[in-house]
Amino acid sequence: MPLDGVVPFPEEFQQRYRERGYWEDRSMDQVFREAFQRHGDRVALVFGDENITYGELAQRSQALAGYLWAEGLRPLDRVVVHLPNTPAFVYLHFALQRIGVLPIMALAAHRRYEIDHYVRLAGASAYFGTDPGLAREIRELHPWLRLLVTGDELLHPPDAPPAPAVDVDPTDPCVLLLSGGTTGIPKLIPRTHNDYVYNTKAACAAQEISADTVQLCVLPLAHNYPLACPGIQGVFLHGGRVILGSGTRPEQVLPLIERHRVTHVGGVPALYIRWLADPLAGSCDLSSVILLQSGGQRLQPEVRRQLARTFPNGFVQENFGMSEGTLFFTSKSDPEEVRMETVGVPVCPDDEVRLTDEEGREVSPGEVGELTVRGPYTLRGYYRAEDYNQRVFTPDGFYRSGDLMRQHPSGAYLVEGRIKDLINRGGEKISAEEVENLILTHPAVRNVACIPLPDPVLGERMCACVILKEGAGLDLAGLSDHLMGLGLAKFKLPERLEVVDHFPLSTFGKVSKKQLVDQLSAGSA
Repeated sequence: MPLDGVVPFPEEFQQRYRERGYWEDRSMDQVFREAFQRHGDRVALVFGDENITYGELAQRSQALAGYLWAEGLRPLDRVVVHLPNTPAFVYLHFALQRIGVLPIMALAAHRRYEIDHYVRLAGASAYFGTDPGLAREIRELHPWLRLLVTGDELLHPPDAPPAPAVDVDPTDPCVLLLSGGTTGIPKLIPRTHNDYVYNTKAACAAQEISADTVQLCVLPLAHNYPLACPGIQGVFLHGGRVILGSGTRPEQVLPLIERHRVTHVGGVPALYIRWLADPLAGSCDLSSVILLQSGGQRLQPEVRRQLARTFPNGFVQENFGMSEGTLFFTSKSDPEEVRMETVGVPVCPDDEVRLTDEEGREVSPGEVGELTVRGPYTLRGYYRAEDYNQRVFTPDGFYRSGDLMRQHPSGAYLVEGRIKDLINRGGEKISAEEVENLILTHPAVRNVACIPLPDPVLGERMCACVILKEGAGLDLAGLSDHLMGLGLAKFKLPERLEVVDHFPLSTFGKVSKKQLVDQLSAGSA
């Protein structure tokens, strides 16, 4: 029986995607268990001084699956996974696939406020984290949770019988990813076994992943990008090796590339800029790298050129993707202007792309429009969000992404901005509305508008513009303390506070955030 709250692909599209070979009707567990067995003695994962083979990865995931089954988890249960980049994350991901349980991929930086929301929205059965104090808070809020794991059970689970064979419907979700949504806390994105396997394989083809691939992974694994675009899933399918980094500082990253002869790196512009500025970039041997994947925000052409000089054998590959589905990649064979200026083209021939105006009509070639998409790995609805789905999906199933694009004469696409009210801080999308709602709970605040201000490294930083109540005072430290007291993740905190007497208004009487950005960027509030 389908999971309540999930919008399925219509039958005619399911049939089309099967006939064209995109959907294999195999579960994630079937696909990856076969890969682990095929690659057996090869090293799959390197973490510090630990080398973990495919056989060991399979054995540890299976043992963990048995323990979780014995603890009462069952197919289509929802669980919150709140872990940093360690082997435990990898074991848990594949253990949950083994028993058909759906992980909600919380970011390690999330705190009580976000975790509480995910548990409530999804009716989660379990929480997996590393902070005992936070786990106690979650238990107090949700005493009915069956399982909280904060110790080393993930690495060394108690002995339990093997989990039984589970009959998984490949059209059911295999994971619930987080959106970069604009309305409050991120929405949950159900990705099915069929579409997520295809997502991974299509991204592999765009990067020519093979058994010789050595991938450095330092971005949070809970993101779709390092997990499946092609991410660790793509490398594991082909028998390559993943070097799992524990930090993103240059001294933590560049020596790893030299030591392990890394071939593929996934990053965001803010990280690349940081690495390039460090003296280690000129002293480490980075010649093994053949591909540098960049996503999350536009990579400026000058940064591309610097990367090409620092990584002499590396192709800098721009991509645009969303946890909701559709992926765009540039290619080594593209003309220079396409590689420098665009995000390439969608990876699937059946990715249906429309650029539309405010009325939903397709714009003329070369004009800017909202990216509106439908395809074999793009969702048909957010989880348990019926009203919201009515607004962001067209009647014929196209997803209104909120991203503005223009088509290049070559057929590739250029990102021109967004309709969404988001702050893009180093590739992390922060909902302005979510933070504004929490700031309004401060007793000194009458009104607030959170805006993005340009930053040379992170791309954007958040500035909170507030109108205070008469006689009240507020500084940035006090605002930060208030928000952290509500359990907000630290990366979402405003990094600048501007107290203003009034907000500029648009012709429709709404707060004009564009004018605020222009005023503050010019140095006048």
